[in-house]
Amino acid sequence: MIKVSVLIITYNQKKFIRKAIDSALAQKTTFPIEILVGDDFSSDGTREIIQEYERAHPGLVIGVLHPRNMGKNGGINFLDTLKLAKGEYYALMDGDDYWTDPLKLQKQADFLDAHPDYSTVFNNALITYEDGAPSHLLNGPDMKPFYTVDDLIGESEIWFMATSSTMYRNNIKEYPTWFRESSSGDIPRLILKAKLGKIGYIPDVMSVYRKNRAGASFHDNERDETFLRNRIQMYRDINRELDYRYDSILRRNIARYYRMMLDAKQYEGSYFRRARLALKYIYLGKPDWEKTKDVIRDYIVPEPISKLYSSLRLLPHR
Repeated sequence: MIKVSVLIITYNQKKFIRKAIDSALAQKTTFPIEILVGDDFSSDGTREIIQEYERAHPGLVIGVLHPRNMGKNGGINFLDTLKLAKGEYYALMDGDDYWTDPLKLQKQADFLDAHPDYSTVFNNALITYEDGAPSHLLNGPDMKPFYTVDDLIGESEIWFMATSSTMYRNNIKEYPTWFRESSSGDIPRLILKAKLGKIGYIPDVMSVYRKNRAGASFHDNERDETFLRNRIQMYRDINRELDYRYDSILRRNIARYYRMMLDAKQYEGSYFRRARLALKYIYLGKPDWEKTKDVIRDYIVPEPISKLYSSLRLLPHR
């Protein structure tokens, strides 16, 4: 009976995938595990490496090799890979991350066994950078022993859980349709899990979160309308999922993305579209007067009027 399913989600990560799979194979547990490697139609040789591990570890390493790229920044890859998971729990890892403690799965499974009212557990992680910037821990000493939905909702994105640090109960049989539409898997998944129970924290550093230009974190372009609109829809869906209990906070979060969209590359030189977005930002975000004034001046007042106003103000000084 499989206790833990390891899910490694990857796309074009030939340089890193061996380290990820090896770190899963290095786990020491008192229970059987399986390692499902979901590949989103890589074209750089990642698939061939996965098949190599399948041959070397038959029945333990299982490649989930999609016939096409499933889209949504790996979200559909995750869902389709999860459908095959037989474990009571599943531990998630991106293909460019890896585990550093061979007892990670044992510690986390023991934790969930001992806390049946918890839906998820995560650990501290080391963040490393491809460009050689200094590594550092994701979390400091001020972390709480557990977290709830209240801790995950904020006006900005609150992030203190690396994907590679998490283990979940495999207790959501069908994820909602809106989840499949989001290009961010971690945020909505954690919201859905927090609805089912507390999220526990183990302070041990057991994972590495590798920030590199092939990773998803570099694809979240804050000047891209498609990305920003997807985030807006995601938070609208989360608001509905939580029965609008956090409506005022989430409206301000949504407003942040409308503010970012004012500078999206698709809106450059488009006065009317930007003016409408600016009004939405002010309505939803209710910013203070200084911020409101700046937005009105920069995005709502037409440029000829703004220039005329500036000229008139300067007349007494000429």
